[in-house]
Amino acid sequence: MPATAVLALTALVAACGGGDDPAPGEGGGESAAGETTGVALTVLIASSGDAETAAVTGAATAWAEETGNTVDVQPAQDIQQQLAQGFAGGNAPDLFYVDASRFADYASAGNLYPYADQLTDPEDFYENLRTTFTFEDQQYCAPKDFSTLALQINNTAWEAAGLTEDDVPTTWDELSTVAKTLTTGDQVGLAMAPTRDRLGAFLVQAGGYWVNEDSTAATAETPENVEALTFVQTLLNDGSAAYPVDLDAGWGGEAFGTGRAAMAMEGNWIRGAMTNDYPDVDYQVVEFPEGPAGKGTLLFTQCWGISADSPNQAAAVSLVDYLATPEQQLANAEAFGVMPSRQSAQEDYVAAFPDDAPFIAGGEYGRGPVVAPAIDPVMLELDAQLEALRTADPTEILQSFDTNAGGIVGG
Repeated sequence: MPATAVLALTALVAACGGGDDPAPGEGGGESAAGETTGVALTVLIASSGDAETAAVTGAATAWAEETGNTVDVQPAQDIQQQLAQGFAGGNAPDLFYVDASRFADYASAGNLYPYADQLTDPEDFYENLRTTFTFEDQQYCAPKDFSTLALQINNTAWEAAGLTEDDVPTTWDELSTVAKTLTTGDQVGLAMAPTRDRLGAFLVQAGGYWVNEDSTAATAETPENVEALTFVQTLLNDGSAAYPVDLDAGWGGEAFGTGRAAMAMEGNWIRGAMTNDYPDVDYQVVEFPEGPAGKGTLLFTQCWGISADSPNQAAAVSLVDYLATPEQQLANAEAFGVMPSRQSAQEDYVAAFPDDAPFIAGGEYGRGPVVAPAIDPVMLELDAQLEALRTADPTEILQSFDTNAGGIVGG
């Protein structure tokens, strides 16, 4: 990011942050320990690149200047490893990114300070994001931003197949029809990765999921989930859908960008790939078609974690409140392409990025990952079984997940 852009971003943050510490939100939780001025905070981030590092550093510097503190923002080399070492050694950073898939591990181990009820207007965060960062009925941390899945359509291929705006699929049957219509000798109708982070969206659309709402019971083997995986299996077997590896592509965005697939199901991160790697592709993004139970997509998010052992918790909460304002989240969206986690920022975000409207709409009805300690090996095994979905029995895949996950989340 050019220096002028960083200065402009810092000025914007300073202008919108106000001169006083934010008022705590309602909730009555225990207040954070430590001082709020004269504090030196360390912040560890899993940065996507220079733009994100500059944006976070600029915002943190503006907050520090207003409040009489200092902040050291450190891009991680391997954030999971560095956090593990910090927790074990008692020298974890004060503030850090926590991926949703690892949140329950940290919360259950007592590594995180639960501060969410001290934030300004905590209920302004999307409810599904708040649920993602809830463990044993307590929300711990503020979701910093999020991504969702939606459907990408190659407009050139669409028109060549004789399809019009009226054919944009709104149901599973319509998706199946257009996927077949778009499939040619050189192009498959739909590319989708063989993982729970893609195929799980069909489960949500069918009214099911791998676990219940609070991740306390494995609920995979249900008629709804069988119907969802059977639908995906049908698309694969009739040749109208394929996994990226079958298209000599590393991921769905590559299959879509190179024209090997006329449609893809990826997240808003695809915008960067299409802009930088496939700028000549004319495409549009639409919400996923509804399944038997209605709309459904998947959420991907991180939160601002505060160390349970930090002596600077009060200052860290103040910094999170500053970073989580709608204005700062919109500045981050402009700087490095993330979507705001506050509902009050949605209208302004769509106005600034109208093509992303289908993505941010998913914040209302999307489902986050399975949140449970030590669940990662079970999810990896699920991915391995989904790779073989074309010839596997969907019921057996779901039964296997319930068996493997039951000992961790219950069943």
